[in-house]
Amino acid sequence: MDGRFEDSTLSGFTEALASKAPVPGGGGAAALSGAVGAALSSMTASLTIGKKKYADVQPDMEKLLEKAEELRLGLLDLISRDAEAFQPLAEAYGLPHGTPKEQERKEKVMEEALHKAAETPYQIMERTAEALVLAREAAQKGSKIAVSDAGCAAVILEGALKAASLNVFVNTKLMKDRAFAGELDRKTERLLAENVALAEDVYRLAEEKVHG
Repeated sequence: MDGRFEDSTLSGFTEALASKAPVPGGGGAAALSGAVGAALSSMTASLTIGKKKYADVQPDMEKLLEKAEELRLGLLDLISRDAEAFQPLAEAYGLPHGTPKEQERKEKVMEEALHKAAETPYQIMERTAEALVLAREAAQKGSKIAVSDAGCAAVILEGALKAASLNVFVNTKLMKDRAFAGELDRKTERLLAENVALAEDVYRLAEEKVHG
């Protein structure tokens, strides 16, 4: 594909995703899912703003809409940033390693590339966690006719969070710097545990309101 992935059509992106090309991959898919989740919280806010019944929460919904849009655009940008971060790692795999000097250089380049490749999916997780907070607020305060959209946001964001975490772990596993890898793994696991629980709570809240 030419250009940045976030500017492609859905058909073009999924076609590239389905191909044997190294990018886009799971990280890019996680970022796209995160952007979709943020957009659904925006939808809930948009359907709440201007309604007399929800006049008391309109300022909150306006702030939510602004923040969700910022996250949506940021997550879309991370699709291409994830691909860009992976490129040096793909190149590092192809470096010669026939001599001790070549092996040493390859290991150094690989280590640097693994750090960069793990950084972007972690950032995707951070943005997704922020989007989950907005989904909770949308479910709590948003219009009842749009609460299902907030619930959908939570489900999709939970998937994005888990997908991004796998893309952190697949890189930390190969790192020689085990102290750095271990710390990043712990941070990732913490983000995962806290926000999967949050996503489940938001889903249950939306489900109760839908059935109620």
